[in-house]
Amino acid sequence: MSQARVLTDKELNLLLLFVQTKKHADRNRAMVLMTHLAGMRVKEVAATRIGDVLTSGGGIKKEIRLTAEQTKGKYARTIVLSERLRKELLNYLQTRFDSKQLISIATTKNIKKPLFKTQKRDGFSTNTLCHHFHILYKTAGLDGASSHSGRRHFLTRLSSKGVALRTMMELVGHRQAQTTMRYIDVTDDMKKAAVELI
Repeated sequence: MSQARVLTDKELNLLLLFVQTKKHADRNRAMVLMTHLAGMRVKEVAATRIGDVLTSGGGIKKEIRLTAEQTKGKYARTIVLSERLRKELLNYLQTRFDSKQLISIATTKNIKKPLFKTQKRDGFSTNTLCHHFHILYKTAGLDGASSHSGRRHFLTRLSSKGVALRTMMELVGHRQAQTTMRYIDVTDDMKKAAVELI
């Protein structure tokens, strides 16, 4: 089976523009960006709870601490959120709750609810979210892209910026360097930049 396609930055921007034209745009945009900007697995996105991201003051945490049950491989892990992703998540939550509700949620049972709500249930399962991503990519005309495309894009971008392998492994929760290396796509721009270093 071939690997998921790695989107270029231009293709990611086109996907986000496409998402904006559909129902649940803020939710879908935030879910897509959690994979592309934080390297999260779809299982982790589906398993993220409101309390994992929301501070007691109604803001967004700088890190998400996921339990072993929320991740793959039975290991807890910490996901570092960029400023851009934190803004996206706050924007999404503000479309779901008003400002007063956001502050009060941190002290209620709502913090245990899934971050991303579906139309029919409280949250996505891993399988339904994989299917949802498949449909998003397909209808946006991005053949070969899948729920793993965001994770591969994240690692490929980090590699192109010269981020150390060990750092990339920590960011995506890999224990083996070979696993991380399989996710990285070598682009023409990366090859051109490499030869210019000589």
